[in-house]
Amino acid sequence: MQATRVGRTDVLAAIDELGIAGRPICLHTSLSAHGTVVGGAATIVDALLERGVTVLVPTFSGVAFEVQVPPALAEDGAPQGAATIFSPESREIDPSMGALPREVLARPGRRRGNHPLDSFTAIGPLAEDLVREQTVTNVYAPLRAVGERDGAVVLAGVGLNRMTLIHLAEAEAGRRLFRCWARVPGGEIVPTVAGGCSEGFFAFEPVLAPIERSTRVGSALWRAFPVAGVLELAAAAIRGDPEITHCADPSCERCAATGAGGGTGRRL
Repeated sequence: MQATRVGRTDVLAAIDELGIAGRPICLHTSLSAHGTVVGGAATIVDALLERGVTVLVPTFSGVAFEVQVPPALAEDGAPQGAATIFSPESREIDPSMGALPREVLARPGRRRGNHPLDSFTAIGPLAEDLVREQTVTNVYAPLRAVGERDGAVVLAGVGLNRMTLIHLAEAEAGRRLFRCWARVPGGEIVPTVAGGCSEGFFAFEPVLAPIERSTRVGSALWRAFPVAGVLELAAAAIRGDPEITHCADPSCERCAATGAGGGTGRRL
């Protein structure tokens, strides 16, 4: 069977159908889910920029920059240990992030947020505006900035377990995020905050269905959700049922640590 081929015009058509032209989006994608994308990840990024979209992608890099903290030190003091020092100019990225975030991160003019473990990187007319407020303690500021500018989150060939925005909804619902440690410029080791387990986020399918728009690009389903709507609906669902975020693994320590009152102080 011949593989599905995706080109620039396919992506442009999807942008128009989803109504995201000229708007900022947070894009989570699997390039391989599309079939054969002619020109690779660059084709998708170029089409989005052609339509005036500002593209925000997760460029997480915990593998390179996180300092492992013994549990006994998590609450009582800064840890010891070596770690590479993060800089927003770095191109370091976890391999699991995929081809499209690597493409954005390698482009001239991109802007990367200042979080050593869970940075976001943007390219397009609003790039600087989206990442400007990200810090070690304000990890999801770029997502909030997308929402403040009538933006959307787009899942391109991936499921709700990849929607980082739901972690911001957890914070909106009153949960504390998880604490982890990283070495920052100057050599200091500082606590940062980040989300926990996201494998249970499939449970939000019926919650978010009323605000979803979708289309197909090759073999991949593209799904667009307004950021403001996701935050409102998901936060309300978490307040109503704190276990809605829990994954199917009963031994998952991260899910066990996120109860009605919030998460633990440390990434587990």
